[in-house]
Amino acid sequence: MTKQNVVVADAKTGINMAITMAAVTGSSLFPTAAQRPPPVPGAYITISKKNLILQNLDMSSGARINAWVDSMRASSPTHVKASSIPSDDQNSWIVHHPSALDMFDQITSASKGKQIVMFLDYDGTLSPIVDDPDRAFMSEAMRATVRKLARYFPTAIVSGSFVRLAELYYAGSHGMDIKGPSKGSKYKKGGKAVLFQAASEFLPMIDEVYKSLLEVTKSTPGARVENNKFCVSVHFRCVDEKRWSELANKVGLVLEGYPNLRLTQGRKVFEIRPTIKWDKGKALEFLLESLGYANCADVFPIYIGDDRTDEDAFKVLRERGQGFGILVSKTPKDTNASYSLQEPSEVMAFLRRLVDCKRMSLRRHFRMRRRLEEIKMSLPN
Repeated sequence: MTKQNVVVADAKTGINMAITMAAVTGSSLFPTAAQRPPPVPGAYITISKKNLILQNLDMSSGARINAWVDSMRASSPTHVKASSIPSDDQNSWIVHHPSALDMFDQITSASKGKQIVMFLDYDGTLSPIVDDPDRAFMSEAMRATVRKLARYFPTAIVSGSFVRLAELYYAGSHGMDIKGPSKGSKYKKGGKAVLFQAASEFLPMIDEVYKSLLEVTKSTPGARVENNKFCVSVHFRCVDEKRWSELANKVGLVLEGYPNLRLTQGRKVFEIRPTIKWDKGKALEFLLESLGYANCADVFPIYIGDDRTDEDAFKVLRERGQGFGILVSKTPKDTNASYSLQEPSEVMAFLRRLVDCKRMSLRRHFRMRRRLEEIKMSLPN
């Protein structure tokens, strides 16, 4: 366990605010003599809020509303049937994004001698997609698998959901609300310690928008508004497609009064969040830096996700040239991920194989050390 400080520079006051955190360190999948260098004691990560601001977007134009509706249709799983995709296209996509289960040996071979760090989306990755997001629960088998995974590798859930596993890192609201593990750290007192909140000044605004959207969407059957602290989600999974334009227009009218908020879209959901340069990719980079892997060649991040918002993280991994992104999807999609898995059951199978592989590696390492000790003791003095 290592103690680190994070400094956030306030753009208005110029005051640096130090946030103390504890970082969990684990061994690589295949132990080697050369492990990553330890973090420098008292090292600081400086993030200037001036560099986080995005250009305001024009939310009121009719063209933008139409673009939203087109995007709603394009991203809807009901509009993409596996049977309607030509087999040649499906096969071509699989060639470029092969199954992570089929390629497991190649993945573990690439990670040899490096520290694996796991990043996992929740809805659609660890839990099945359901009509009501509040019912998107992990199975007990998946929960047990993730707990075991976190025992062997630093593990983060990069999503809006908190799954009550004290061993994990969490990066909710598209990575804007990052919390560290509350279990097994002498540096954390009073529950989960906050590592970084990129948009805390937006909280009152987010609450206002949440209440406004609750009011205006009441007359749209099936619409559901969710407050994820730093992000408001408008789910249209249960809304009749004929009313999508109506819903998009209502959301647009509310956002007209909030130029510092922007709209992005996931799988049958609108996400309203602050106009800052922060996403799941930035959260991934922040967590790697917090763990001491910012400029380290011996780290191997694996990010598994199913949503459009996960593409920011996949892109970061491609640009870093470290680790891999794994897309969870039954149908071909444009993606920056390197591999694919079809559904949460395959995700669980992949995670279990990682855990089993790690256990076997540790057992071999232990047996080798014990044998060397026995040989040493048998030698004459």
